[in-house]
Amino acid sequence: MARLSVVLIVKDEAEAIVSCLEGLAWADELVVLDGGSSDETVALARQFTDKVYVDNDWQGYGVQRQRAQSYATGDWVLMVDADERLTPELIDEIKVAVFGNDQGKVYALPRLSYCFGRFIRHSGWYPDYVVRLYPREAAQYTSARVHEKLDHPDSMQCLKLKHDMLHYTYRDLEHYLVKSAKYAAEWAKQNQQKNKRASISKGFLHGVGCFVRMYLLKAGFLDGRQGLLLALLSAHSTFVKYADLWVRNLPDRSDS
Repeated sequence: MARLSVVLIVKDEAEAIVSCLEGLAWADELVVLDGGSSDETVALARQFTDKVYVDNDWQGYGVQRQRAQSYATGDWVLMVDADERLTPELIDEIKVAVFGNDQGKVYALPRLSYCFGRFIRHSGWYPDYVVRLYPREAAQYTSARVHEKLDHPDSMQCLKLKHDMLHYTYRDLEHYLVKSAKYAAEWAKQNQQKNKRASISKGFLHGVGCFVRMYLLKAGFLDGRQGLLLALLSAHSTFVKYADLWVRNLPDRSDS
């Protein structure tokens, strides 16, 4: 029978790692790659699996996922984040897919996010399909620092599973701001390495466009006050990543 390796990349996830790994105990193998946590993440993860590794040479999310996958030995890989939970119905779907062992297929999981006290079913957030289940030897993630994607041959068929993966994305507003700032910095660094440039006006326009798209075009108003808050925060985060790239490309005046 085909074996499944569930793979996680984590850092400072002590608050979430136990609940996450408890829900994954059914897998044939659990692989956890820590990015250099300063909390108890590593010790807690080792209560569930002996395949816990540490690599704090951070080169972005894509490279870290590649490294984590290299430790897996199963026929199939399921990539999960510490703030995600699999429902029993989704687990059954995954087991059926792995049992079928069709090496010409990858699977996208619909993700339903819980944020600021409610599940977000509009705002362009749902269904947030993410390709996470795939044959280990046939695919792996790109090396992008942020917004990494699974790279697989065009000949492989991508099928959508039906049941939701729950995503408890932000604990509170502080967690949102810290997490979004990290993504913005990674995005700016990635684009700086590609010699791309940005301006304050470009950031402003993209931020306004983000708000209009989320709140109006994607019906974020149907998500209540949380939908309004998310649209405003996303507009701010969009502006910040362009502003970060603009600042990075300013002339260095430190020696003047």
